[in-house]
Amino acid sequence: MTDTKAARTIADLPERFNAAEDLIAPNLAVRPDKVAIIDVRGPCTYAELADRIDRMAGAWAGLGVERGDRVLLCLLDTRDFPAVFLGAIKAGVVPVPLSTLMTADDFTWALENSGAKAVFVTGELADKWKGNEGVRFISSEGGPGVDLEDLLRDATPLVQPADTRRDDTAFWLYTSGSTGRPKGAMHRHASLRLTANLYGFNTAGYRGDDVILSVAKQFFAYGLGNALTFSYAAGATVILHRDRATPQAITDLIAKHKVSILGGVPTFYAGWLASDLPPLPSLRLGLSAGEALPAHIGEAFRARFGADIIDGLGSTEMLHIFVSQRPDSVRYGYTGKPVDGYKVRIVGDTGEQAAPGEVGDLHVCGPTSAHAYWQNPEKSASTFQGEWTVTGDKYICDADGWLTCAGRGDDMLKVGGIYVSPIEVEEALSSHADVLEAAVVGAPDGDELIKPHGFVVLREGVAGDEAALKAHVKLLLAPYKYPRWITFLHELPKTATGKIQRFRLRG
Repeated sequence: MTDTKAARTIADLPERFNAAEDLIAPNLAVRPDKVAIIDVRGPCTYAELADRIDRMAGAWAGLGVERGDRVLLCLLDTRDFPAVFLGAIKAGVVPVPLSTLMTADDFTWALENSGAKAVFVTGELADKWKGNEGVRFISSEGGPGVDLEDLLRDATPLVQPADTRRDDTAFWLYTSGSTGRPKGAMHRHASLRLTANLYGFNTAGYRGDDVILSVAKQFFAYGLGNALTFSYAAGATVILHRDRATPQAITDLIAKHKVSILGGVPTFYAGWLASDLPPLPSLRLGLSAGEALPAHIGEAFRARFGADIIDGLGSTEMLHIFVSQRPDSVRYGYTGKPVDGYKVRIVGDTGEQAAPGEVGDLHVCGPTSAHAYWQNPEKSASTFQGEWTVTGDKYICDADGWLTCAGRGDDMLKVGGIYVSPIEVEEALSSHADVLEAAVVGAPDGDELIKPHGFVVLREGVAGDEAALKAHVKLLLAPYKYPRWITFLHELPKTATGKIQRFRLRG
């Protein structure tokens, strides 16, 4: 029998392979009574989770959903998400998680784009689906259509998984849509196991005795790995927080459940570390992705908890993180080095490999790339180029192989003919004691030349001093990089997954 925990490539996995069965069956055999999930309803053991998944897998025929059909998940973070997500995959149905923060128009578009046969929705989100009554609704925690608990109770469990292959499409994830309509990245059955092995085990070091809390929700590729894939692959316990991740709520959960691994994004860490935090001795590791982690945030985390945040770069297209720091190799201010099993290259303006220290376009090659975007051949062709996936990120690699984020391709500024990374200016602004968050975009001056424009969220009770912030940046960076204008905001515009939407600041 193949040891799936040792697999590093798709070819290392058996040809017949079902991702849901791979994650759950070993836990059912070895630790059925261990708590898999703690959510708003309390604990749920691996045996109870497996039963919910099997019942969901057996319920599809009664819903008129066949193998290969898509179903949409608009579910808050409770045990219902893995039950539906893995219950679909086990039966060969294709689940498509959606951000719960999307607009009603976005939901209607996703329903039409995907051709989904059913929508699973948490009751309090049902109003956003009005006008789509023609679809089959299954509701969690109250709402229209069939009640999920009734459906599971009455279903006959499907014990044997569908006869799926490692290369078959298992699920889709829509991109966050920060620059337009989302694109449906189609992922294979093999990819959940491979991300668990290459990042979850070999990089982050997930263990069976860990207690995991991911601020990023499961609909987000990053949160799916943190809170579902890696936790179940390790036989760990995951804490699911269904509501908004306020600093107090997350602190209380860490303290109550002795969380050992916390997954977040830089925006969350900045606000959380600015709050009044008690000692949290159970924390042994923080994970960060979504945006480049400013060095001062990592240093503050280390000073507060005696543990590190490991920064990483991933994407919806690659499913999870493919460049990362490691618990035993942390250099704040850098993203890290390629995760084992992945290769990266930095391509200059002429199409040649960029020299060390030069900014270029980051491409990645690895076994977890989506195979295409749904019904989008033009974008598929420009993103998935043979074995390489074009990330859209600008990066610098030094002589030692450490990668540093220089922003998105469409966020980079050229000031006086020289590339300026908005990330670099943002970090300089954010290092000022008065600043909670910052974003930088390009804006034309009186001569229609592009210069940096800073948007700043101040810490509570602080009055903004534009001149002081400009002077602070000039002390840290080359003079041409300082923001010519600073606008103070109450909050920065972000996607549902916490990424700053710089295009909304460009005016």
